[in-house]
Amino acid sequence: MEKNIVLVGFMGSGKSMIARRLAKQLKVQLVLTDALIEAKAAKSIDAIFTDHGEPYFRDLEAQVIKEVSLRRGVIIDCGGGAVLRKENLQHLKTNGIVFFLQAAPEVIYQRIKNEKHRPLLKVPDPLGSIRQMYQQRLPLYNQADHVIDANDASIEGPVVEILKRI
Repeated sequence: MEKNIVLVGFMGSGKSMIARRLAKQLKVQLVLTDALIEAKAAKSIDAIFTDHGEPYFRDLEAQVIKEVSLRRGVIIDCGGGAVLRKENLQHLKTNGIVFFLQAAPEVIYQRIKNEKHRPLLKVPDPLGSIRQMYQQRLPLYNQADHVIDANDASIEGPVVEILKRI
């Protein structure tokens, strides 16, 4: 595999599960940007947000994305907000094919409503927050090379679709 396969999309869209399946099927390395950020900061994403705020987290994320974009032939699983900085998407497209895993805000909410480790959902109206952030990010996600429907509970459909397109 010459190019990277890059997955972007809102939290809960299935990026991590689909990335793991693709890496296993293609027998290539899986790179999780959030895990690399946590390793770089020596703390959880939740703790980074709490201790330093979102701008600091986004700076770390941009550094990590720039580094992993130099690799070749890997699966890159990006955090939901990776597209918020234009340069991130530019770096990811340099050696990669970017896939936007699109899932409706209501589907996303059902998938992640009980997860406590997501700092951006620690608000009184998480579904409203998801809808608002999703609408803000949608034009950025749509800059991906391909849009994949990820509304179904099964990851097989998106995996097959991505494999067809590479």
